[in-house]
Amino acid sequence: MNSKGKAFHYGDNVDTDVIIPARYLTTTDAAELARHCLEDLDDTFATRVKAGDILVAGKNFGCGSSREHAPIAIKGAGVSCVIAESFARIFYRNALNIGLPILECPEAAENIRTGDAVSVDFDTGTILDETTGETFRAEPFPPFMRELIAAGGLAAYVGRG
Repeated sequence: MNSKGKAFHYGDNVDTDVIIPARYLTTTDAAELARHCLEDLDDTFATRVKAGDILVAGKNFGCGSSREHAPIAIKGAGVSCVIAESFARIFYRNALNIGLPILECPEAAENIRTGDAVSVDFDTGTILDETTGETFRAEPFPPFMRELIAAGGLAAYVGRG
């Protein structure tokens, strides 16, 4: 399982209210949430992001409320992976529950810039900034987690048996 796309870099403490503002929590429709993803932080994100692109952020990404709407909005926007220095624990769990791959890698979070071409190998945890040639290493997911993500999340993974 691999990912390749353009990076969108944001800072520390990007909270769930910024990822998807509370005024849009009347729906769980991924496409509708995607149209408003990050609009209070970057009002052009939803129109610029393409399928396969990668979010990169600093510390404590996804802090705030425990809503699953935030990773649903990100995945619905086409983001194939989120790389951050660290994640809020509930966001980490919600992301994996819906099949959104996320990797903690402080070095990648510090060095990858918006617009860089980035590829991720989930089997090895290798992150390559193709723009600069720098390689970073995150802890790879164990095989069962890669299967869960590939299935589209926990519900799909459990229901396949």
